[in-house]
Amino acid sequence: MWRGATTTMAERSHSASKMRLFYTVAIWVTFIHCTDGIPWTQKKLHHRALTLTQDEISAALSHTDLDQMWLRDLRPLLVTRYPGSPGSQAVQEHIKTTLGSLGAGWEVTEDKFASETPYGTLPFTNLVATLNSSANRRLVLACHYDSKYYPPQWHGREFLGATDSAVPCAMMLELARALDEELKAQKSSNSDLTLQLLFFDGEEALFQWTGTDSLYGSRHLAQKMESTPHPAGATDTNQLHGIDLFVLMDLIGAPSPRFCNQFPSTTHWLSRLQSIERRLHSMNQLVDHDNVQYFWPNQPVGHVQDDHIPFLNRGVPILHLIPSPFPSVWHTFDDNEQNLDRSTIQNLNKILQVFVLEYLNARPALPANPQNAP
Repeated sequence: MWRGATTTMAERSHSASKMRLFYTVAIWVTFIHCTDGIPWTQKKLHHRALTLTQDEISAALSHTDLDQMWLRDLRPLLVTRYPGSPGSQAVQEHIKTTLGSLGAGWEVTEDKFASETPYGTLPFTNLVATLNSSANRRLVLACHYDSKYYPPQWHGREFLGATDSAVPCAMMLELARALDEELKAQKSSNSDLTLQLLFFDGEEALFQWTGTDSLYGSRHLAQKMESTPHPAGATDTNQLHGIDLFVLMDLIGAPSPRFCNQFPSTTHWLSRLQSIERRLHSMNQLVDHDNVQYFWPNQPVGHVQDDHIPFLNRGVPILHLIPSPFPSVWHTFDDNEQNLDRSTIQNLNKILQVFVLEYLNARPALPANPQNAP
């Protein structure tokens, strides 16, 4: 009896050990399946951004400089730059030179093509800047750099398109420059997520907005990315699968913009921008921001035809940062430097820079504390 009982207890103990081992393995298998086991194309659906501390935010934003951005980037963009014009070529060179001078090591490629327009065949050039081309996933920031074309009889005044879209282009260049060290560190971390900047040519209609006379650059690049395997050698995934989130900026630079919600599927990212705006306001990082709110995730608004459409139609998640209503200077000759609001641009620079760092899970290095130095 005692011997039999002893044998039974040993067997039960052994069985319990086996069950514990089974459950331990099962938990780890489940954990791996829920993290590393997720196909890379689905990780965008589970992505969680970090939240920077106030000290990290202050460190990150210490390198952004509106005055320098204005001189270095915005004014060189404030030229007539319709497709094929000398101004367009100058702007392309400025963007390539700026990104090429940074330590993060951007890979800048040109997407050149010709397209039929109401004025005959014209050349177009999209610029694609990728921080780490070996990463599968990309957070994309995008804008158009071309300006609206007006026929020669209007040439008494030049259309400069300050909000449309010189300011967004300058903001993207300033972000790359201000966060150069953080982006370089993030690139070297071997993360499977990177940042990509798209500068579209030919967003504007050359004569009258139609399905063929508009969005020349974005239509071409979306089709090209859809037909380009990604990662290299893939047979069932393309470059569009690599886009986590496509953030398009347009018509930015007028005072008190309101960015409302066009796409319920990305509401949580618009809400995050709202959260960052509130956090920076509480830190006194924003100027002339009392009684102002930029981001309105709970306010739905209708879709706007813009460069995101060819990507949206192919299933890419979209966050469209375009004011509702449009600035009063939209498509007028008053869309110039004099009518830009410096405070708004400075504040949106900071909000966007924090958003990018948090999305990329990139923490800035904090300055050494002199009190702790030996």
